[in-house]
Formats: sequence, C-alpha cells, structure tokens
Amino acid sequence: MPANLTHQYHKAEQAYRQASTPEEELQCLEEMLRELPKHKGTDRLQAELKQKISKARKDVQSQKSSKKGHSVRIPRQGAGRVVLLGAPNAGKSQFLAQVTRAQPEVAPYPFTTREPQAGMMPYEDVLIQLIDTPPVTADVMESYMQGLIRGADLVLALIDMGADDGLSLFQAVLERLHNTKTRLGIETCFSDNDIGLSFTRTYAVWNKIDLPDAALRSELFAEEWQEEFRQFRISALTGEGCDELVRAIFEALDVVRVYTKLPQAKEPDFTKPFTVRRGGTLADVAALVHKDMARQLRFAKVWGTAVHDGTTVKGDYVLHDRDIVELHV
Repeated sequence: MPANLTHQYHKAEQAYRQASTPEEELQCLEEMLRELPKHKGTDRLQAELKQKISKARKDVQSQKSSKKGHSVRIPRQGAGRVVLLGAPNAGKSQFLAQVTRAQPEVAPYPFTTREPQAGMMPYEDVLIQLIDTPPVTADVMESYMQGLIRGADLVLALIDMGADDGLSLFQAVLERLHNTKTRLGIETCFSDNDIGLSFTRTYAVWNKIDLPDAALRSELFAEEWQEEFRQFRISALTGEGCDELVRAIFEALDVVRVYTKLPQAKEPDFTKPFTVRRGGTLADVAALVHKDMARQLRFAKVWGTAVHDGTTVKGDYVLHDRDIVELHV
C-alpha cells in the first residue's frame, strides 16, 4: 500500500534535514509523525519515526545534563549553505579564504581547523554561506559533523592532489561516513527504505592542481576513482578553476532572486534580493520579508518575464528569477 505522504509531511522532512540541533531535530520528527497518514502502508514509517523520536529525546536530555556536550549552531544565511569536507590538509580553509572575506588560519600541517568557520561567498548579487569544518579521518570525526552535512544544500569534498595518498585519505572520509546514516550522494534525498538515512548532494573538488606532480596524480587518481560525483579541478591557493566552481555552486542551489519594491517607490531595491527555491511562491517571499507578512498579504504587483508589468497576483503565484514584487497587505 502506498504511503501517500502529504505536502506538510515533506515540508517537515525537509526541515528535519536542515535541523542543526537535537532540539530542532526532535521538533521536526514530532511534526513528521503528526503529519504522517495513519494506515497499514505507513506502519513501518510510524515505528521508525517513534524510534527516532525516542533517540532524539535522549539526545536532548543528554545534551542538557552534560557539561561536556559539544554542539554547533551556525544560523543559515544567504542563498544557501555549502559545507566544505575533507581529510587533513585538503585545502578547505584555503578555499574559504580564496572565495570569501573570511580569514581562517591556513597552515601546511593537519588539524589547523578545530571549529567550523563560516564565510559568505558572493556570486553576482547574492551571498552564499560556506562552512569550513575540521578534517575527517578514518578514526576522527566531530559529533556535530553529521548535522552540518545533512543540513547542507551542497557538500564540497576537497581532495588533496599534492599528496600521493590524497585519494586514499578521501576514501577514508567516505568510509567513515558510510558507518553513519549521513552519506554523500549525487543528489540530496532521503532513503525510501530507511527514514534515518540521508544523502547530501556532493561535488568532488580536486585541489592543488598548481603543484608540479598534480597532473600525474590526476591521471593515477582518475584510474582509481569509482564515485560518480560531479568533479572540479582547482587551486585554492592561486584561484585557478575557482570561478567555474563558484558558478556551479550557485546553479546547484537552484534559487530564484526576487527584488522588492515599496508601493510609493519608483525603483525596486536591487542591492539585496530575496532568494527562494525554484518553484517558490509569493507567499514564501512575503514570509521572508516579515513573519506576519504572508498571513496579512492581500495581493502583489509583479514585474517579470512571465507576466505583463504590474500584473496583480495572489500568494500562490510561482516566482521567476529576477521578478520584482510590490507587496500589499
């Protein structure tokens, strides 16, 4: 029997993916259970959700009672969130410094990065949040890393082409994650068979192509490489290949930019567009403007490629890139 999951359930499931704390995970899981249709086709999902809720409650209680608990909460900002992942010395911090104004410590020795550090990467008129993370090895991975990876819109897996063991070190990262229910994937999705198993869209980034032996290693690595991630070759130090990667990151987020205009103003504000996922509606933008705006919204006038200038629309109007909207409450 098909599960026939509702829009509200999928919305709660997406929020669960983006949860960054045990408390947020628990709230989302409880919402998923409330929205889950109750029939024989969902008996297994109900049981798995209840198990996850039980575990989440224990995690929340454990975090509250343990002074040693280490959690990380980085507010989401910009058009999307991209997490940098890799083995020691893969060049994550160097890439963050290259494409943002962040100033992480960059050094030629392992475990320079000990805490996640965020930076905002510009692309045209939007900003994208990048998060540098501590390195992952076969034996070491911070407990909060699974939440960061699961909550990311995209993961950049950096691979060190400056070392003979660069590929094997990255394979150890994959194997370490394979022992969890947070995996790297070609696309972002949840498993149909295991509600706890998630995949986050990942690009493989071969770094340090400026080094003398990088070309030879590239050929050797290509022979061994078995994954199907989309691949990029860059030098985080010199910037070579970074422009192409930055553009691909923006395209992967699949957002549309929306500019707002006050009723009495002649021109819209082109400096800071709101961004929503493609397929997002006018009500989604209204909620970004102010939490009460979506509830009070009566109509809007829109200027864009899909309508005549100044067309009046309702909250369910599907937005297009570079639409200009004038909200009326």
